Amino acid sequence: MSVDARSGVSPRRPPPMAPMGRLRYALMMTLVLVGLALLVGRIVDLHVFARPFLQGQGDARTLRTDTIPAHRGMITDRHGEPLAISTPVVTLWANPQDLPVDDIQRLMLARALGQELDALNERIARYAEHEFMYLRRRMTPEAAQRVLDLRIPGVHAREEYKRYYPAGEVTAQLLGVTNIDDVGQEGLELAYQSHLAGVPGKRRVLKDRRGRLVRDLAVLQEAQPGGDLTLALDQRLQYMAYRELKAAVAEHDADGGIVVMLDAHSGEVLAMANQPSYNPNDRAGLDPQGLRNRAIVDVFEPGSVVKPLAMAAIMESGQFDKDIVVDTSPGWMRIDRFTIKDIRNYGELNLAGILEKSSNIGMSKLVLQLDEPLVPEIYRRLGFDQAPGTGFPGESGGSLPAPVRWSSSQWAALSYGYGLSVSALQLASAYTALANDGVRLPPSLLRLPEPPVGNPAITPGVAHDLLRIMEESVQPGTGGRRAGVPGYRVAGKTGTVRKSSASGYEENAYRSLFVGIAPVSDPRIVTVVMIDHPRGDSYYGGAVAAPVFSRVAGNALRLLDVPPDAREPES
Repeated sequence: MSVDARSGVSPRRPPPMAPMGRLRYALMMTLVLVGLALLVGRIVDLHVFARPFLQGQGDARTLRTDTIPAHRGMITDRHGEPLAISTPVVTLWANPQDLPVDDIQRLMLARALGQELDALNERIARYAEHEFMYLRRRMTPEAAQRVLDLRIPGVHAREEYKRYYPAGEVTAQLLGVTNIDDVGQEGLELAYQSHLAGVPGKRRVLKDRRGRLVRDLAVLQEAQPGGDLTLALDQRLQYMAYRELKAAVAEHDADGGIVVMLDAHSGEVLAMANQPSYNPNDRAGLDPQGLRNRAIVDVFEPGSVVKPLAMAAIMESGQFDKDIVVDTSPGWMRIDRFTIKDIRNYGELNLAGILEKSSNIGMSKLVLQLDEPLVPEIYRRLGFDQAPGTGFPGESGGSLPAPVRWSSSQWAALSYGYGLSVSALQLASAYTALANDGVRLPPSLLRLPEPPVGNPAITPGVAHDLLRIMEESVQPGTGGRRAGVPGYRVAGKTGTVRKSSASGYEENAYRSLFVGIAPVSDPRIVTVVMIDHPRGDSYYGGAVAAPVFSRVAGNALRLLDVPPDAREPES
């Protein structure tokens, strides 16, 4: 035994470890080492082998691919004035499962949205099992920001675009509208949906667990805006035509009306006004009657305004001398089982007199002497019984019955505007042949880079003669005198036609029409005016539609800077 030199006491040794203790110690150390090995292995697995998977899962909970909205293309008039534009708006949506149940926050949210609390709670309950619901769509950015500033959990924003129409009701039926998802539903918005609609883009963003935007990271795909559309329309003429039409419809307590104005050199639609109309920017209480573009979609029997076109067939037939005189006495005649009448007994009339007096008897007697069905043939050359080809949804081609087993009364009726149907646009297009040396120009709603070639329909000499005859029909003392425009030579034709229904022609229900060309020396515009069912003592085309033409054409010629061409006073 050793002895401590300083104390003189031998040191004590620890008692030897029992075999069982050594075993427990070894077991504990083994478990610790195995645990450490498993932990290190798991760490290596997570950081090396499982890293791509975990990174993807983490990104999926923080990184998002958001849609970048693309605005629709702008629609402008021929001078670049905007008719339809897209403005940025904000749509608020929510995850109902994340919305607070606190009544105070719910009340604050409802008031900021401009809704009743009960209605909001009802909607939230209805979508309780879903993860998405709209709170309010198409809000102004300022109003939406006031809601977002409340920082209510579960409320999110999405950028969108809303269509706005600066001209409002003036161009409503022509332009049409888009729905709440900015997809065209009517008019040109529908016809050119694929051209106007943009292609949305994509961006990578970082969001927190509540879906709130933290940071924009990258643009994956730029948004592509829709293509612009330039119309042939002149906004100045459109406003003026709509104003005059609306005033005339109100003055005569009519059911509606149409004004169509074409460029006589190109066939472009310079103005197309309809009544009734609606405000496309506020569709609350919308009357479906105002949705139709009556100038293109609706058809009607044109009545006397097609007499110059039928007269073209008579003059081209070669069967009659220019100086022929027709006896229309006694002012009526029986054909088959029908009686055809003039307003009064006009006696003997030459070709110009038949058009000036609008004699049904004179037209019928001439047409019944034709050897061939030249009248329906020339009507077809002028575009009747075929769609105008503008691409407008629902455009009508009218109707022109095939000449099979026609009776004499049907042939006669065709010459004075009954037994066929046309649209106002077709009628205006047909008259471009009289204003354009016999060449009919197809109508175009879009601005054309250059005038079209056109379709020869009437020989130039006949077209010139008819233009001169129709000019005489608008002189003082004639039925069309109210269509005159001070300082300009005007040619035109009045028309008054009875309205028809499923049960036949209606009593005391008429359409008043006037079709005119101005100025005669160098035609610039062709204009059709139709007033549907004017009430009161005046319903004739010369009394109702002709004055509208005078105001519309006069203002248009001045706005277009067309120089006056007044005739020299006769000696």
